Amino acid sequence: MIKFFQRMGPLGSVAVGFVALVVLGALLAPIIAPYDPTIGSVIQRYQGPSLAHLLGTDQAGRDIFSRLLWGARSSLTGPLIVVVVTAVFGTTLALTSVWWGGMVDSFMSRVLDLLFAFPNLLLAMLAIAVFGPSLTTAALALSIAYIPYTARVIRSTAMRERNLPYIRSPQLQGISGLTITVRHLLPNVAPLIVTGATINFGFAMIELAALSFLGLGVQPPQADWGVMVSNGQQSLLKGYPAESVLAGLCIVLTVSALGVVGERLGGRAAAGRKA
Repeated sequence: MIKFFQRMGPLGSVAVGFVALVVLGALLAPIIAPYDPTIGSVIQRYQGPSLAHLLGTDQAGRDIFSRLLWGARSSLTGPLIVVVVTAVFGTTLALTSVWWGGMVDSFMSRVLDLLFAFPNLLLAMLAIAVFGPSLTTAALALSIAYIPYTARVIRSTAMRERNLPYIRSPQLQGISGLTITVRHLLPNVAPLIVTGATINFGFAMIELAALSFLGLGVQPPQADWGVMVSNGQQSLLKGYPAESVLAGLCIVLTVSALGVVGERLGGRAAAGRKA
């Protein structure tokens, strides 16, 4: 663990610590959040920071600190769905394409080119128009849009690894392609998968927050950072910026921290390949 933080450097270590803090806050929200995030009181509207409400209250009298904690849960769950689905399907398509080559590779490339034609948010909006607004629908639609990016990056790396001796040797010994792929090829592209997943997580968080802001993702009164930015618009105009500013700051800081972590992991993966 100490070597990990040493390799990450000071900025990378701070970024990892911040992401860990956000994840911990999301996991412990039911325990440490002082109030129900969906219930407020009209007589407590727009209260400033105090011992009772650490970050004040919103236009409905709901505790902003509690809503930020609970909002972290949905704000992290959606991107997690995107990253897992994208990593599984993108990696499977890439490795299948690389191993079989020929017509299979050509067919896979045409499918990925077709998916590239659809903008991420447009595909998510089309899915939401058909299946209705929800976090799951938006996340799955974005997953489909992210798959070609992940598959292309992994394919290019796996294609180089495919012709190296450590892959050719077991192939000449008659070991099955599936065994070689799982035991040898996949572990060598795993660092790239982790790095891509970290970066994709940040992009997915921004896009899902944008969909929630537009009312197409998480639905009010459920707590979500994108929903809080949207709900706080009117409060912002009335001189109460806390809800929008704090929720927006959470998004920006989390995405920035994930970007730093992804960059550091990418550097470590590159150094490992050179070694």
